[in-house]
Amino acid sequence: MVAPLLSVSALTLGVRRRGRPDTVIVEDLSIDIAPGERFGVVGESGSGKSLTLRAVAGLLPAGVEVLSGGITYDGKDLLGLPAAARRRLMGPEIAMIFQEPMTALNPVVRVGDQIAEGPRRHLGLSKGDAAQLAVEMMARTGIPDPARRARAYPHELSGGLRQRIMIAMAVSCGPRLLLCDEPTTALDVTVQHQVLKVLEALCADGGTALAFVTHDLAVVNQTCTDMAVMYAGHIVESGSVRDVLGDPRHPYTKGLLDSAPDFDQPDRRLVPIPGFPPNLAARPSGCPFAPRCSFAVDACTAAVPARELVAPGHTAACRESDRIFEGALA
Repeated sequence: MVAPLLSVSALTLGVRRRGRPDTVIVEDLSIDIAPGERFGVVGESGSGKSLTLRAVAGLLPAGVEVLSGGITYDGKDLLGLPAAARRRLMGPEIAMIFQEPMTALNPVVRVGDQIAEGPRRHLGLSKGDAAQLAVEMMARTGIPDPARRARAYPHELSGGLRQRIMIAMAVSCGPRLLLCDEPTTALDVTVQHQVLKVLEALCADGGTALAFVTHDLAVVNQTCTDMAVMYAGHIVESGSVRDVLGDPRHPYTKGLLDSAPDFDQPDRRLVPIPGFPPNLAARPSGCPFAPRCSFAVDACTAAVPARELVAPGHTAACRESDRIFEGALA
């Protein structure tokens, strides 16, 4: 077996007050991503998807910290690295594409200069060579007339072009791992499709591994090979995209699919998930999805179920996964 490029082990993120954990946001999360793998993470807003990526990048917001667990990249303990050493990995080894380019891009610096900054700092390129590489990266991401647009400021470009600038910045140093925090959320469907194709091509050409966070199941189905479903800070199901979306074994995954439109069945009635996600400051006992789950039994409120193998390479954290499977066959 190929050793994982990124390994997140029993990661718990939260907020401390007076030196003690007060609110747990992500709990006991484990993910392995192999070199070249395209891995998606889906779930509702507030499930902890973006915070998990930010923990890998060392960009947790103020007040949120790693309470326990580990993050290993290519055999290196990221949490144990000095800050300077970890920063040196960001760019040539690990890069991140943020959700909103208008807040991630510097509004007073030309986009070409922003792309060139990474290669100058990390690869030691001259100003001229870095500028040329910036134009090449813009062309590679499908930006028309890249030499002219490299002299533009962010506000002079459309949302789709700004997102491609973010991609060009992220891949300019040839990273081995690309962290994508909902990079297509603000884009229309046509531009979203184009951006996803750019990401797929970059991964295929350079062997880059992709960690893709989104709330859109269709995006994961189009872009990723493997996936995890998160709810209230827990991974509740994981496996190949084909297995998880084609044979869901957790009621939350099934609920997401039932509430999403299916263009192959345009007359199918959409069924919303009842209720709301739990308040993480007052977590319910047992399975966090139990209050919203039509499959819940008394045992579901006793303890958080562990993820177990339900099929080869397919895990689910549900005591009633067999009932869900049987219901799908009925």
